[in-house]
Formats: sequence, structure tokens, C-alpha cells
Amino acid sequence: MARACAACLLAALVAGCATVPQNRRGHLADPMMTLTEEPLDAARRQKMYDTREGAAGGDGANAGGGCGCQ
Repeated sequence: MARACAACLLAALVAGCATVPQNRRGHLADPMMTLTEEPLDAARRQKMYDTREGAAGGDGANAGGGCGCQ
């Protein structure tokens, strides 16, 4: 029984893997497929958060002075 479950799990994991040709990667990287609705709006929101919190640099970006002049 355990072997059957392991075989089913392995089959499910292997079925999810796919090699994508380079000429199709541009289609899959379409901005419409992003998790945020509007990437520019998300960047603005992140800049406002960094400025308000003085937390710029905590997410790997260059640190600023907290005045919004990053």
C-alpha cells in the first residue's frame, strides 16, 4: 500500500515538470501573468512604504535616508 502511494506521489510530481522552449518563455513571462494587478502601482506602494517606515534597504535594495530620495 505504501509503495502504491509513493508511486502515485512520484507520478504526480513528475507530471508537473515541463521543459519550456526558449521561444515560448516570452509568452509565459507576459506581464499580464504577474501576481500583482499593476506592477507600477506595486512599485509605488513599496516606495511609499520604504519612505514612511524608513525601512529602505531591508528588502535587498539600496538604503536611502527615509526622505524618499532613493
